[in-house]
Amino acid sequence: MIYVISTMAAVALGLFVLSFFMNDRMKELENQVEQVNMTMMQSNYQLKKKMKVLEEELLAEDLTQEIMNQPPKKKEAPQTLPLVDTVRSMYQKGYKTHYIAKQTNLSEHDVHSMIQQQKSGGVQT
Repeated sequence: MIYVISTMAAVALGLFVLSFFMNDRMKELENQVEQVNMTMMQSNYQLKKKMKVLEEELLAEDLTQEIMNQPPKKKEAPQTLPLVDTVRSMYQKGYKTHYIAKQTNLSEHDVHSMIQQQKSGGVQT
């Protein structure tokens, strides 16, 4: 009986030690799945980048076609500057030149010059 128990214990101990030196098949399978997953993620990322570049190129082509197909714009008559209009309208409403200069952040000399140009017909609307 002692021989049987000692033989079984020796075989169990031998198998236990042998299990440390055996390759774990599940570990290898997990590594392979992980490698495939990483490869798929990389190719997915590259495809997304290429799609983005293609979309940008298509949008650029659409914009250039749209610009090329637009009829040429007519040149409009030159308009007066908004500041000149503001000074003129304030002067016509009866504001004093020093008040207009303060409101428009101009010097009184500039305001006088604009008003003189308007009176002499230098600025047309």
